[in-house]
Amino acid sequence: MKRINAYIGSLLLAAAVVAPALIVSDAKAQEVQVRVYDRHYKDYHNWNDHEDHAYRVYLGEHHRDYRAYDRQSHKDQDNYWKWRHQHPDHD
Repeated sequence: MKRINAYIGSLLLAAAVVAPALIVSDAKAQEVQVRVYDRHYKDYHNWNDHEDHAYRVYLGEHHRDYRAYDRQSHKDQDNYWKWRHQHPDHD
């Protein structure tokens, strides 16, 4: 009986040690990172909430209605990145 209790205790201890690592790795697996290539400057940009906000500012300054970035023509996308490089973030 003592051997069974020791075995069960070892299993519970192992589960307690492994569970947090599984939770953290599962949370990271759910994060989606979108990278957009800028052909003119030959670099990549992460498209996140911050970039989406900058994109909406750009559309507002150019008096355009919102249209998803990936639905824009290549010319309009290039114009956005030219504007974006002239208006960097000031963190």
